[in-house]
Amino acid sequence: METRPSETRPSYDPTCYLCPGNERANGARNPKYTGTYVFENDFAALLPDVDVHPPNRHPFIQHEPVRGTCRVLCFSPRHDLTLPQMSVEEIRGVIDCWSDETSELGRKYRWVQVFENKGQIMGCSNPHPHCQIWASTAIPNEPLKEHTHQRTYWKKNKKILLREYARYEQRKRERMLLENDSWTVVVPFWAIWPFETLLIPRRHVVKLPDLSEQERNALAGILKNLLTRYDNLFQVSFPYTMGWHGAPYGTKDITHWQLHAHVYPPLLRSAAVRKFMVGYEMLSEPQRDITPEQAAERLRQASDRHFTLERK
Repeated sequence: METRPSETRPSYDPTCYLCPGNERANGARNPKYTGTYVFENDFAALLPDVDVHPPNRHPFIQHEPVRGTCRVLCFSPRHDLTLPQMSVEEIRGVIDCWSDETSELGRKYRWVQVFENKGQIMGCSNPHPHCQIWASTAIPNEPLKEHTHQRTYWKKNKKILLREYARYEQRKRERMLLENDSWTVVVPFWAIWPFETLLIPRRHVVKLPDLSEQERNALAGILKNLLTRYDNLFQVSFPYTMGWHGAPYGTKDITHWQLHAHVYPPLLRSAAVRKFMVGYEMLSEPQRDITPEQAAERLRQASDRHFTLERK
């Protein structure tokens, strides 16, 4: 059992490093922004200029320098609003910002990772709604696995792996959660986290900037629906890690890629019981606490009207 986090926050916090007009930890001051706001992370894990040492190619120990940059994207000037509490139009502004940043950073870096850690138990140190964007000269391990497996499936079948999987789930309906003309949301068969979901465009799209106007509008709507259902499940601001995977830049053959987003929420049975990756799961392989079919059914039954609005 864990202590249930406090959900009462003001619309503006004079001590918050991310609120408009406030001073950040490094002494820089935020502008009085009224929409989305992006800035270079004051404590970046990746730097654009690093000492270039010769790579170590020993068969046991291999390393090479990686250059990059880290940015922070504030979703809104409001300190108390999360994505599911924002309007569809406001979420669309966030999607456009994701796309613009990905396009700009992709001109210089091979991989651009957009991700949000929501909630204190997911390691988010500042409750002001925001995400991060890390770009690097190397493709990280997890997307590299996806790159390899999607390419292998394409070479063998001349079909897009995730599009074929989405069609399979649409036929079966057991793990389907949400769908519209442009997007499919499913609890994947291989889900490890209790209420893990996968967002897949219905059209073949390789990168975030390639989304059409219609697809961006539809994404804003389905994201609000999905994240609202998460909050309604236990009537709490549902913590999660969410991130986008699209084709890497600087790679000629990306036909096999399909843009998608992963959502990994840790809450298991209530607002105060979470899943941990320990013991057998770290030493052998992950195990499921509930089936993906059960998770999909629980989320389908949750309302798409945010629980805080019901109290008013």
